[in-house]
Amino acid sequence: MKPLEHCRLYSFIDTGYLRSRDPAALAAQLCEGGSDLIQLRAKGSPPEVVSEMAARILPITQAWNVGLVINDHVAVAAEVGAEICHLGQEDFFDAGWTRTSELRPMGSSLLFGLSTHAPDEAERAIAAGADYVAIGPVFPTGTKPGVPSVTLEYVRWASAHIKIPWFAIGGIHPGNLDSVIEAGASRVCVVSAILNAPDVAGMCREIRRRLPA
Repeated sequence: MKPLEHCRLYSFIDTGYLRSRDPAALAAQLCEGGSDLIQLRAKGSPPEVVSEMAARILPITQAWNVGLVINDHVAVAAEVGAEICHLGQEDFFDAGWTRTSELRPMGSSLLFGLSTHAPDEAERAIAAGADYVAIGPVFPTGTKPGVPSVTLEYVRWASAHIKIPWFAIGGIHPGNLDSVIEAGASRVCVVSAILNAPDVAGMCREIRRRLPA
C-alpha cells in the first residue's frame, strides 16, 4: 500500500450494506474506483467469518496497491496479513490500552487507526501512537445511529492542529463533500454514499476526483 500521507479516499466493505453482494467483487469495484484504503467492517460477525472474508479480499487489495483495514479484530488483521487495524475509543482506551504498540504482535508492522469525536480524543489517540485518526461523525449517519455529529468545527480544528494523517468521516456524500474540503479535509472516509450507489466504482471516481491532490 502507499504511505498513509498519500492516501485520500478511504472506502468500506460494510456487511450492513452488502445486500447479498460478494465482498471480493465489491473490493474489486472499490479498488477500480480509486480507493486508497478499504476497511472491512463486519459488526457482529465472529472472528472466523471476518478472517475468511479478509483472506478473500486481501489478494485483490494487494494487486491494486490498496491498504486493507480490519475493523476491531487485531488478531485477524495480523493473521491474514492486513496492513491496518482500526479501533474505536471504546475498543482501545475503554479496554485499558494506552499505546498501540501494546497491541502490535511481535515482529509485525501492523498499523493502527483510531476513531475520535473531539479534540481531546484526537490528542490522546496521537499520544497513544495512532498512525492515523478518523474525525467524526461530521454529519449524522446511519452507520452510527444516535451518535451526535461533531460538525465541520471539528474538521477545522483537525486541519489546524493534527499533523499525522487524518480522515473526515460520517455522512459525507457528493452533496456536502465541498464543505468538508473547504473546512480543511484532504482525506475522507465514505461508507453509504459509495455502497448505496448504483455504480460503486463510478462514485469512488467522482469523490476521488474532487479531493485535493
